[in-house]
Amino acid sequence: MKESNTSKITIYPVTRIEGHAKITIHLTKDNKIDKVLFHVDQFRGFEKFIEGRYFEEAPIITAKICGICPLSHILGAAKAGDMIMNVKIPYTAKLLRELAHMGQIIQSHSLHFFYLASPDLLLGWDSDPAIRNIAGLVEKYPDFAIKGVELRKFGQTIIELVAGARINPKWIVPGGMAQSLTADKKDKILKDIPKVKNNVIFALNYFKDYIQKNKDFIEQYANFDTCYLGLIKDDESIEHYDGKIRIIDKDGNFINEFNDTEYINYIGEYIEDWSYLKFPYYKPLGYDKGVYRVGPLARLNIIKKINTELANEELKIFKSLNGSKPVKQSFYYHYARLIEILYCIERVEQILNDPYILSKDVLVKNRVENQEGIGVIEAPRGTLIHHYWVDEKGKILKSNMIVASGNNNWAMSRAVYDIAIKFLDVNNVKESVLNMIEGGIRCYDPCLSCSTHSVGNMPILIEFYDFQNNLIKTIERT
Repeated sequence: MKESNTSKITIYPVTRIEGHAKITIHLTKDNKIDKVLFHVDQFRGFEKFIEGRYFEEAPIITAKICGICPLSHILGAAKAGDMIMNVKIPYTAKLLRELAHMGQIIQSHSLHFFYLASPDLLLGWDSDPAIRNIAGLVEKYPDFAIKGVELRKFGQTIIELVAGARINPKWIVPGGMAQSLTADKKDKILKDIPKVKNNVIFALNYFKDYIQKNKDFIEQYANFDTCYLGLIKDDESIEHYDGKIRIIDKDGNFINEFNDTEYINYIGEYIEDWSYLKFPYYKPLGYDKGVYRVGPLARLNIIKKINTELANEELKIFKSLNGSKPVKQSFYYHYARLIEILYCIERVEQILNDPYILSKDVLVKNRVENQEGIGVIEAPRGTLIHHYWVDEKGKILKSNMIVASGNNNWAMSRAVYDIAIKFLDVNNVKESVLNMIEGGIRCYDPCLSCSTHSVGNMPILIEFYDFQNNLIKTIERT
């Protein structure tokens, strides 16, 4: 670690906004922490430069937002296109879209837990940064790392076989699917299910053991109240592709449930002058009381059950962590992610055993009938909204996208503050504590590198300001 007036701290991906982010720590007169701000300080502009394009191009263009989960944006844009054409896609097409989506969640969650989060868990917060990564994990815990590679490969294979490619697939289109599934592809996916199911159960058992050994730390680590928002089925079970949007309060009480097409009446986007990334909130409660979290933790908090056997048993254990209250500790995002991987694997098996999965009836087309299209899905990181306004020929006039990392913006900012307050000594800044601050952001698995398609240093700056707002210190972890 070194200090200078121009230093930066390099961390794992922060948000989908391309390029840079920084953390500023503001101090009081007596040199105590006053506030901690998590800044996203570059503008990306997808909402603007999609204007003028034909709506059927939206899935391919918006896929470039994210190199890790392009399929999430493809699905959001394709669902918006379905609405613009006013079509109900064929049953098998919906199955195939969901199947690809399950693959997307499996590979994305596996990437995060095994590659980005687990080095802290297995190697320790204060381990050497040179080995606190996937390479160090492979060297010290090869069996653990291999299980993660196998899980991610399984998810990517599903996307490739169902949607046409592992990255930026082109078979998911407005109106359904461009290709049906063949029997040999179905069998190829099915044969790997027992192995990958055992892999995620292994990871779940490891994490539950970690919880037992680190309960006090988890209770202190980015533990705060919010509302929770996500999609849910009519039977109150987990849903990632369709369903209504439900929001509950910090105590688990039902607040509201509304259709995806009504989102604009309930979700607002607050602007702070220190970040280009907006702060979504539930409008009827206002910005302060209406902030919410999305993603795996939120999805498990809003539901009553999971409609697969093994994942539902894990849900019961998860629900018991805070008694009858929602699970609010940020660290449990990792636990929720693993439960979702297990569910997705079981759901893949259910979908592939549906008698209509090999049907050739997968596409329906129509002219433009609606001049608005809205597509909402649960991306790996949380609720994703694509909203397009088009003219009578289908040219996009305006668009609005609320992405999962944006929905969690307030929570990431609060997590950084919470961890700094509890663990950071501003007079003796330890590298391990800086890593713990990074870890608070990683709980939410936000997308920075997947926006920029880059590898290596993702610049982030930690700045210390005194009570008169003078910059007194910057820190770089090397």
